[in-house]
Amino acid sequence: MLPMNIVLIILAYFIGSIPSGVIVARALGGADPRSGGSGNIGATNVLRTLGKKAAVLTLLGDVLKGLLPVLLAKVFLPGTSPVIYLVAFAAILGHDFSMFLGFRGGKGVATTVGTLVALSPPLAGLCLLTWVAVVGVTRYSSAGALVTAAISPVYVLVLGGNKGLVLFCVAAALLLIVLHRENIKRLANGTEKRVSFKSSDR
Repeated sequence: MLPMNIVLIILAYFIGSIPSGVIVARALGGADPRSGGSGNIGATNVLRTLGKKAAVLTLLGDVLKGLLPVLLAKVFLPGTSPVIYLVAFAAILGHDFSMFLGFRGGKGVATTVGTLVALSPPLAGLCLLTWVAVVGVTRYSSAGALVTAAISPVYVLVLGGNKGLVLFCVAAALLLIVLHRENIKRLANGTEKRVSFKSSDR
């Protein structure tokens, strides 16, 4: 029988792998989000391709994929166990490299937020406010994600978080930045698509 630590990490990856955007698209009778816009399965591209309702449902699903595995780990593991951070990271990896999509997926922003809600609600709140502020000013979802990721370890230190949470935020930020490398190029040359909140409901 596998140790509980390993079971929780595997389960987190499995839950993270569930492609919320694709499932929502099929449930609403819409086109696969991978076939339009940026080709991403996350809420931003679902907003572009399927509208607000689908985007909200996708966002909810992606957040829950990060939230639920960490909450489950907290039930079975001591509160200070470093394995909890591995569980959180496994959920993000599941979303980014889904076993159901040929080990491809999204960029992990909403799923990362879900893990932070479970790990540290104050940190999640600061990150959400930062994302909203940056996107509100720039209208670039990617810019909001990149700035928030970069500053999240600093927020942990300000809030007096532990070393494990700092390392988790650094690892999650590096992964997010790597997955946004094409967005960074488009931001640099001015071709990145802006977020529009005027998309019609579908």
